[in-house]
Amino acid sequence: MDGEQLVTVGVDTHTDVHVAAVLDQAGPLLGTASFPATTRGYARLATWAESFGQVDKAGMEGTGSFGAGLLRFLGRLRPDRHRGRPARPLSSPPQRQVRPA
Repeated sequence: MDGEQLVTVGVDTHTDVHVAAVLDQAGPLLGTASFPATTRGYARLATWAESFGQVDKAGMEGTGSFGAGLLRFLGRLRPDRHRGRPARPLSSPPQRQVRPA
């Protein structure tokens, strides 16, 4: 790392406004802000979050409805994001299908 702080962003999505929070790697809250649920609002949210440091992780509530536009916008900025369910913990054994005998 080149000295830039890694941060985590969380977003609570709503019809007209998305509320974002930024935390550092140790967990303390660095800031919260609200942004319009528009393309310009999405850009402002991304710029605001990056003002705290390099965005390492992001989580969003409501990606299927209110957050769909934000998810598409952020996907264009960061196409390497993971989709779907979170990865299982490394300590969890892989689940295997058992075939009946």
